[in-house]
Amino acid sequence: MILNEGNLRPIAIDLFAGAGGLSLGFEQAGFDVAAAVEIDPIHCAIHKFNFPDTAVIPKSVVGLSASEIREAAGIGNRQVDCVFGGPPCQGFSMIGQRVLDDPRNSLVLEFVRIVAELGARTFVFENVKGLTVGRHKAFLEELIAAFGAKGYDVSPAKVLDASNYGVPQKRQRLILLGSKKGTQLPTHPLASTNAADTKKPIPNLPFGPTCSDALGDLPDAERFFGLLDSDNVKATGFGKPSPYAAELRCQTNDAWHFGYVRDWKSGVLTSSARTDHTEISRGRFAKTPPGAVEPVSRFFKLAPNGLSNTLRAGTDAARGAFTSPRPIHYAYNRCVTVREMARLHGFPDWFRLHATKWHGARQIGNSVPPPLARAIGFSIMEALNIAPIRPKGTIKLGDPNLLYMEMSQAAAHFSVAKPSSKRDRKSGARKRKQHEIEGARVSMEIVEAPPSCRSLKSGAQKRKQVNIERERLTRKASYA
Repeated sequence: MILNEGNLRPIAIDLFAGAGGLSLGFEQAGFDVAAAVEIDPIHCAIHKFNFPDTAVIPKSVVGLSASEIREAAGIGNRQVDCVFGGPPCQGFSMIGQRVLDDPRNSLVLEFVRIVAELGARTFVFENVKGLTVGRHKAFLEELIAAFGAKGYDVSPAKVLDASNYGVPQKRQRLILLGSKKGTQLPTHPLASTNAADTKKPIPNLPFGPTCSDALGDLPDAERFFGLLDSDNVKATGFGKPSPYAAELRCQTNDAWHFGYVRDWKSGVLTSSARTDHTEISRGRFAKTPPGAVEPVSRFFKLAPNGLSNTLRAGTDAARGAFTSPRPIHYAYNRCVTVREMARLHGFPDWFRLHATKWHGARQIGNSVPPPLARAIGFSIMEALNIAPIRPKGTIKLGDPNLLYMEMSQAAAHFSVAKPSSKRDRKSGARKRKQHEIEGARVSMEIVEAPPSCRSLKSGAQKRKQVNIERERLTRKASYA
């Protein structure tokens, strides 16, 4: 996205791009994201829809050369100002050996290699906060040494919480910033908001948005029958937005920040496919107080004046295709929609996710909240001594078909092999049927009965009652 500003905006490359949380944040900070590298075809499709002028490279970073990236991005020999990304790193158990030598961490070394081969002036490495503690520290020390061997200085690692950067979600990520020797070293952005639920506020900072600030203006998806078999519908009934929601609806003067304005339909409720919960599930959700975890599903119920828990990605197809645990809405007896997850993550309403709940939710759970990414991007701009420029004109979003592709269709679209979709046979896990879940709940209620009740029943009596209830539920399910 670099062709209409006279080459004045700095250039960035996104590695392990996913749907584009970092891409969006850096674009809003004033960068042109020239290329995005992502191995998952579904993620590639969503990135291409939202960033139609960014070159999507549907490949693994393994063996990917700087010249390939430059050619795909169409940037020739222009200076690359920043490379950012969050490579997976899973190997920490090789006692007595270098952690970076673990094959599971090879993607991290590929990240280092590409940063150096591109000659990037700066880089941003994003990952789990656990790298700062225990034996994982060895990994971090080796990583910093690897960058140093390539000619890069690195700022001390720091864990940033998205709730301190205007996001209504508790989400902590390790952020490592670096620059080529001779270039000013970036510093981590200072907090801009207090977490909405903090007990120890930072003086002179405003409180950030709450869950109700994020979701309160959205119409209830269950009002629209069309969302039972679609992810979008022309909607009425949007409420008065909070300042946070108004920005995500692009109703404020600075809603686009230093990013490109998109041509989109604000009256359409998107990424909002409904979930057909059973009445049993809804009953459990209703009994769960806000801010607590529903004991059977283990879903967190949002508190209107609090923060969302950390939104997770679930697992991909190769590891069982288990859906991410979406929280329960504070006002409705259902899980939040993908759009509501996006609101809790800081994605604007024009930004679309995959039409299915599974893919859409994991795209959010895998991404860096754009407001946090934007704050980091501004810090990089400051280190580079570049003033951000607001671009002119409006960009049309990509082909809507990209939002609805199955894995095989997306792979064919990008002319790559379809990734494996086999479930992990080692886990043996399967989705429980509703009568099994309810049986577990009944068991839990009996086992956790008050002392006065427990004293009246023997263990045999308890087991008999549980078995009777389980049989009743099984019969009920067989007649359904």
